[in-house]
Parts: sequence; structure tokens; C-alpha cells
Amino acid sequence: MVQAKLAMHSLIRFLTLGFQAYHILAIPGLKGQAEKSVKSQGDNAPSYHADAGVLQYVNPKIGTYGISPNDNGGMIPSVSVPFGMTRWTPQTRENYISQVPYNDADTFIHGFQATHQPAIWMGELGQVVLTPGWTQEVKPLFEQRGLAFRKEDEVSTPYVYEVILDADTQGEHDWDLTEEAAGEGPVPGGAGSVPDDVRNGANGRVRKRDDAVGNYTRQIQVAMSAYAHTGHLRFDFNDTNCQAEESTQPYVFIQVTRQNWTGQVHIDPKNREISGSNPQRQDYRLGPDKPASFRGYFVSRFSEPFVSYGTSLGANISDGAESASGELLGAYVRFHSSTTRVEVKTGISFVSIEQARRNLDIESPHGTTFEKAIENAKSAWLEKLGRVTIQGFNSTDEQHDPRTIWYTGLFHALQYPSDFSEPTSSDVKGARTFYSGYTDSTHKSNDSYYQSWSIWDTYRAEHSLLTLFAPERVNGMMRSLLQIFDWSGRLPMWANMVETNIMIATNADAVLANAISRGFRSFDLQKAWAAVRKDAYEPPENDTQLLYYDREPDTPYEVRAGLTSYMDHGWVDNDRWSESASRTLDYAFNDAACAIVARAVGQDDEAAALEKRAKNYAKIWDAETHFMRARNENGTWANETWGWTEGDKWVYTFDVLHDADGLAELFTGGRRGMKAKLDEHFDGGHNMHSNEPSHHVPYLYSLIGYPNAAAERIRSIAWDNYNATSAGLSGNEDLGQMSAWYVFSALGFYPVNPAGDEYVVGTPFFERVTLRLPAGVATGGELGSRDSGERTLVIEAPGATSKPYVKGLSVDGKSIGRPILQHGEIVRARLIRFEMSDSPTSWGEDGELR
Repeated sequence: MVQAKLAMHSLIRFLTLGFQAYHILAIPGLKGQAEKSVKSQGDNAPSYHADAGVLQYVNPKIGTYGISPNDNGGMIPSVSVPFGMTRWTPQTRENYISQVPYNDADTFIHGFQATHQPAIWMGELGQVVLTPGWTQEVKPLFEQRGLAFRKEDEVSTPYVYEVILDADTQGEHDWDLTEEAAGEGPVPGGAGSVPDDVRNGANGRVRKRDDAVGNYTRQIQVAMSAYAHTGHLRFDFNDTNCQAEESTQPYVFIQVTRQNWTGQVHIDPKNREISGSNPQRQDYRLGPDKPASFRGYFVSRFSEPFVSYGTSLGANISDGAESASGELLGAYVRFHSSTTRVEVKTGISFVSIEQARRNLDIESPHGTTFEKAIENAKSAWLEKLGRVTIQGFNSTDEQHDPRTIWYTGLFHALQYPSDFSEPTSSDVKGARTFYSGYTDSTHKSNDSYYQSWSIWDTYRAEHSLLTLFAPERVNGMMRSLLQIFDWSGRLPMWANMVETNIMIATNADAVLANAISRGFRSFDLQKAWAAVRKDAYEPPENDTQLLYYDREPDTPYEVRAGLTSYMDHGWVDNDRWSESASRTLDYAFNDAACAIVARAVGQDDEAAALEKRAKNYAKIWDAETHFMRARNENGTWANETWGWTEGDKWVYTFDVLHDADGLAELFTGGRRGMKAKLDEHFDGGHNMHSNEPSHHVPYLYSLIGYPNAAAERIRSIAWDNYNATSAGLSGNEDLGQMSAWYVFSALGFYPVNPAGDEYVVGTPFFERVTLRLPAGVATGGELGSRDSGERTLVIEAPGATSKPYVKGLSVDGKSIGRPILQHGEIVRARLIRFEMSDSPTSWGEDGELR
């Protein structure tokens, strides 16, 4: 979900490339990071990186650098477990809508944050920040507590983050990177103003890099790991010259709330705990749901006794106070001056303080070591990423290592959506509890509850990826979608605890169809049909009174805004609704998805009607210009620059995911005419891979009979838009979608129509990939049947590193002549073999035709 990026793209990429030169040394591969870390920390420093396996190729800092929020991957070097509720990250800036807590350009760390911000253009909620200090006076303000660090002293992996901080950092730093300085950012509360041309956004600030610091006399060595609901921090206080004053005691400060948000905090010296709550939810202006009782709760438990403690409100410190409430709220605890190590475990909950303590006791009970936390996170990620072995790859410089890009991409994709359910016991199959913002209350269930649904982005490839790499979770995710439908009467569009109405269309229809097409049926199919049918036939409240522009505040559930006119004459009127042309095209695709759900429950007549309506994309085809174009209520054409959602006439002319042949028929010359327009699109510099509407476009070549052209474009896109540095994503990650494109493309296929069960062949990047697919992958996530066990799939493409063109394709020895693979073929196959060529071939020239 990227905003206003077309105009700035060339400039930002130019500046980004300059920054990459610095990062050649600043961001080595993880294996190099670990070796360097041990060396820099001394001979006796602990090493956390034994038996890391393929995790050595994961660089969580990919996507953490950007001058503008639009050309920033929006990622953070976080630690958690797959699909974890809470991610823990170093904080170099305060996050808000358009800014995440970490940017690799920064050189001061202001704390370590438990974050629930799912994406750069969404808001934070219920966060807490822990900061170590070693000064005479406690420093509660963000700009005071920043500690300098060097990039070479920073190690980021999926299971542990390490850094060395200068305990003697002087002065104030980075106030301009706070939420207060930004006035909540460009969209306070998430609400935007009425845009001139629908596409709105805000440019980020450019921050000047600070001068490098010298050697540290006193340093705080930090290591951080995490479970799904619990963070574990280790602070080692080292005086290299033993010059610290006897009265200088190390401390830990906890920021509970920021300005304008009233929180509570309590210090329990006897049990060495600090607990509290934070009601901040930055998207508070968006959508119809107003969860008044929402809180993020925490309990921090310390390894060492408190010598003294207190609370703070802004810069005002109350030494000895055990409880406080208010804005800019904090608490601190000091330790004896001889203390060299403090460990802090922090349980997080959206239910209550008691549940936060329960999460802590279940995940990291008394006596659980820091090393145990690391091994838990390491094992959880190895269980997923360790299933894949890559052989035969381009040997290139470290900042372009395709293994690092691929494994990090899978690491990104398996973080979303987040499981917001919380355990009630140590029994992993036991009852769970969770807070729902839709009901503003807590619930219990034996099921997980998933949140963070960036569906306009993720329906394209992320959810197809999950059916392959996390099939055990797919049915539960569909049940969560339907649970939201039960509560709200609508499927979510962009849910961040509650509905935000961000983006357009009802693409949850496609997510449900995707699961059904791939054999996942352990959810209420009749309810799924009821939900998508309501999307297709019931306009939102006040449909004819509201513009439903992007980030319009305090609106009802937006769903298919403009459906009134779409049902009447086949398109959304540009003179009555925002983003009308993009809506028309997306609604046509949504109708095709709804038809799949209808057929799954035996509603063939309904399916036929929806399939007919799915041809409505042709209603906005301008035969004179050969572009899609917005139309007014009376049928006249609107300005060609109007009516688009994060794109333009070029990319949206190809926004027909479900009917490539039908689209080709609109062009003069059919497939040849469409091929010429695709060439013009790419050669003219119109393809912006940094935003999602472009992701399927190169694969259209294959569908209309030009797989050689697809191969050339796909490899060029991969090289230009992905690398292994912190600037390694050309656009926002958007909850795994940017990475899902690369993961699939490197394997050699991509789900152009994500509502169906087909993948379109492109060009594999590796010569051999062995995938040990999880149990349930071939049986819709269910276990117990003969075919429900793990399955090993080998994808071979000899010579793929230098030969981009497909000459032949077979599945378990059966020749495939079309550039199409079905999901069932992939998950049941033992060997998919590509025959590659260094020159164009005639294979696949019939495209998708049978």
C-alpha cells in the first residue's frame, strides 16, 4: 500500500543507490555479521548463532532504509516467531502513519519497542518501549535517551538482535523523528483530506547522517529475542576502563505512553515487576469501529533487585513513586552500581495485565534462560525456512546474493497476518483468549484469531504463498475472516485491530476463493458464500452520499463503494465516487472470485450471473486510445488521469487478472496488439513494481503466448527492485506481498489470478530447489488421510543461472506445453523440471489456451 510514489520514484532510486555503496560493508550477510559480532565483543562474548542453518541467509534489515516512506520497504529488524502477535525492534525513531520505528540511516537507538504496527502506512497500537541507561540522571524523553551505535556493532537475525551502545552519549538527538514533532504525521488519526486527484500521500523527511563516533569507554551490550507474546532483553553494562563513578547506577526506563494518550503504570519492587497499559491506537479516525476500551498491556519482569525506582510524566520525575497515570508516562528502576547484567522479560497482551503476566509465565517462566528464548525463535524459523534447500544460484556480490533475497522474502511473508490470540495454559491445543476491537470485548476459543489484513496488497500472491508454506494456518485464517463478518456484517478490507477502510474493493472475496480453489474447506462455506454475496450485491451505507475517498474519516464499512452504479450500468461513476476506474476493474475481478465461492456451495446460477458480470472490465475500455478509462454517470469519458488507485492508465489497462484472453480481444490485433502495448508499457518506463497493481503484469506475456518476453521482463524486474541490503525493496513490503512476488518468481511461477488454482510460468532463478512442504499441503490443511503427510518437491532448472528462457517443462515426467501449473499438480508432484535455453524458444506459444 504505497502512496504518491510515481513522481518521486526515479529520484529516490538514484539516491538509494548511492546509499547502497555505504551498505556494502555495513550490511554483510548474517554469517559475516555473527562472526564480526563475536570478534567485536571480545573473546568471552556469547555466541547465539550456532546451528542457524539457512537462517544465515536471512537479513531482517532488508527494507529498512528509505528517504521517503514511499520508497522505503517499511520493514524493521524485528525478532519474533512466525505470525507472532508482537514484534520486538530497536527504536531509532518514533513511529506513526508513514514512519516505522527503525530506519537504517539512523545512528542513535532510543529504546527497544514491542510494536504492532503492521505496515508503514498504518498506525501503531498499544506499544511499549524499554531503554537502558547508565547516567546520574534518568533520561525519560525520547530525544534525551538516544544512545549512539555503530553499524558494525549491529547484528540482526530472525531469532536475536544484538548491538553495542555508547553509554556516555551526550546531548539530545532526533527530536525531529518523534510523533510530536510530526504532529502525528501527514494523516493524524489516519484521516486524510479530500484529494485533488484521489492519489494522496506525504513525503518523508530527509535525515542527515550523523558523524561517526569513536571508541566507547562505557558500553551497553544489548541482545534481544522474543516469543509470540513475550520479549526477552539482555543488557550487559561494561566499563572498559573501570572509570565509572561509584554512584552511577545502571537503570532501565520504560516509556508507557506518548503525548495525548493517558496510560497507567505500576512498579512492584517485591516481585521485580513493572506493569501498565497504553490506549494509543493511531488509526482512531478510520472506519466505523470505535473500541473505547482498547488497551495494550504489559508486564516487565527483571532479573535483578531494584535499588530505587520512580515514575515520570514528560520530563518530570517522581522518585520513589510506585504508580502513576497520564500522558508521556514512564517508569524506571535503578540497580546497584556493581550490576553488570540485567535481563528483562516483558509479556504483552491486548486482554489485561493479568493475561500479559500469564503470557510471560507460559512462554518464559522463572528460570527460563535468554539462550532458551533464542533457541525457541531459531527453531520456529528453521521449521519454516529450513524446509527449503537452494542449489545452483548466481554467484554475485554479497549485496545481491539471491539466497539472501529469497530466504529473507519468505521470512517477511511468514510474519503476516498476525495471530492475536493468547494462551490460557501451556497446552498448545488448549483454549485461547483474544480481544476483538469489533466487539470491544474479549473472547475465548480453541482457534487462533488473525489480524493485520492488508488485503488489497496480499490477495495477489501472499495468500497463495501461505497455502504452500503454512497450510496448517490457512483454514484458521479463513475462520477469522468469517468471524469478523459475524461481528461486523462485512468481510475486512484493511483490518488493523478494526476496519480502517484503507484501499478499495472486497478482495477478501478472492482470499476465500483462493483457499477454496486450493482445497481448503475447514471453515463454513455457506457463511463464506453469504459474506461474498453480500459484498457483490449490497452497497455500503450512504453509498450515494459519500465520496469514499482514501482515508476519508469516520465512514461506514466502505466495501464496494459505488456498487450502486456498478450494478446499474456496469461501471463506477467517476463523477460520483473516487477511484472509480480502479474500483470498476477490481469489482469485476471480485465478481469472478465470488463466482468460485458460489460454485463451491452449488449455487451454479448465481455463479453464472457473477461470471457474466466479471466481464464488466470491458465497460471502461476506450477503443480509440486502447486504454482503460474512467467514465461518468452519463457514459462520457473522464480525464484519463482520474479514477485510479495508486497507479495510472498504463498499469490499470492490464488489471484483468481473471481473463487475459478476454482482455487481449479488446486490442486491435488481439494478442499481438496486447503484446505491443505491454512492450510500450515496459519500454516506456511505466511499470512501477514498487506498487502492487504491477506485480502480475509481466506474466501476462506468458498467458497470451509470449513466455520469452515474460522471462526477460521478470528477470529485469527482480534485478532492479530487489537486493540484499537495507535498501533492498523498491517499495513498501505491504505485509509480505513484495516478497511473495520474488519467492514465487524465483521458483518459476506466479499466481496471476489468485482466486483460481493456476500459476503462470515465468523463469526460474535457481537450478535446483528442494522444498519439504508441510503436512496438510495437499489435503487442504487437514491431517489424518493417506496424502496428508509432508511432501518433498524438487524443482530443477539446469542452467537457469545463465539461461532465462524455458524450452520445456514436465511434472513427474509428464510434458507440459502450456505455461500453466495448477496448485494440485505442484503440491502432489515429486519433480517439476524446467529445460532452459540461452535463446528464445517456441515453448508455450499457445499461452493459456487448452
